[in-house]
Parts: sequence; structure tokens; C-alpha cells
Amino acid sequence: MRSNRGRHRALRSAGALAGAVVCAVLTAGCGIRTTSVPVDAGAAPSRVPCSMSAEDVSTEALKGIPVQIYLVCASQLVTVDRTVQVHDAKSDRVQVAQALLDELQREPADDERQAGFSTTVSATLRISAARRGDPATALRLSEQPEDLPPQALAQIVCTYAESESLATDGTVLLGGPGNYAPRGYLCTSETKARPKSVPTLGALELP
Repeated sequence: MRSNRGRHRALRSAGALAGAVVCAVLTAGCGIRTTSVPVDAGAAPSRVPCSMSAEDVSTEALKGIPVQIYLVCASQLVTVDRTVQVHDAKSDRVQVAQALLDELQREPADDERQAGFSTTVSATLRISAARRGDPATALRLSEQPEDLPPQALAQIVCTYAESESLATDGTVLLGGPGNYAPRGYLCTSETKARPKSVPTLGALELP
């Protein structure tokens, strides 16, 4: 009787051992690597910063004259496509300058904010035509250009430099409300890369 019980126990142990071996073989055969440590695959990939896809452009943005403005993203200046509502991009310099300034003052759209874009241009800033005695291509801001935050001035200069009607040989002539002569500002690669650390933007005194 005892010998029968012993044989049954031995058979049960052998069966359990065989089952464990079969499971291990099957797991290895399927290429599954067992681990007791949880695997963290990381967060899902997000939108590429400072990049706008064609799908991001709304139908409203397709109406009007296409322009490029400079917004701040990752502490640099990066172009964003916009449109302005003017009759002729070369007919009225002040109208074009104000339309571009309006775009710089607008809060970025949701998709632009998600991509990391922002603006530092004050909503109260205005632009006007040259005064008597100014060069014909000069523009006057409602604040002295050198008193503006460096990034804001960089945004304005680089945006105006993209317009043939507002820049001459890449130079943008800007003055303020005071009795100071306008100065010529350049949008350089250094300006775009480090707008905070280039406060004069390569400003040139006019004769």
C-alpha cells in the first residue's frame, strides 16, 4: 500500500516537472524573454518644436497676401506663414508695415502655441510714416526702438527685412517718437539665433 502511494507521488512530481520544462521550451521558442522588471517604453512622441505642418494652416490663413513673420521659439526667431489683408503689398509702405506689426502683436494660434511659438511685441505699439527730414524709406514707431525689449525689436526688424517695400539692401530704417534720427537695423543670422543678446541688431547710424 505504501509502495503504491510512493509511486503515485513520484509520478505526480515527474509530471509537474515535465510540464514546467515544456512551458519553458515553448516560451523560449516564441522569442519571449521573461522579466520581473516592468518595462517603461517612455512617453509617446510629441509635436516637433518650432515646426508647423501644412495641415496646421487654417482656411482663414489662406485668404490675403502671404507673408512671413518672425516669432520666438526655443529662444530663437523662427518664421511663421501668415497672410495680411492689404490691397497691394507694395502700394502703401505704412499700411504694409502696420499689417505686419498687427500679425506680430497677435497671440499665436493654438497650433502655433503647441509648437512652442510666442511673441514679445506689445499690443500698444504703432507705426507711422517718415517725418520731414527723414530718409524716404524710414518708419517711425510709437516707442524708441532701443527702448523696446530686444526680442521684440528683433521680431520687428527681421519681419520688415523680409519685405521688399520696407527694407533697402536688407536694412530697415526705424525711428521713434523722439527727435532722434532713424537708425538702420540689420537682421543677421546672429540676430535670429540669439535675439536677446544682440540688442542693437547691428544698428547703423545714418549720416
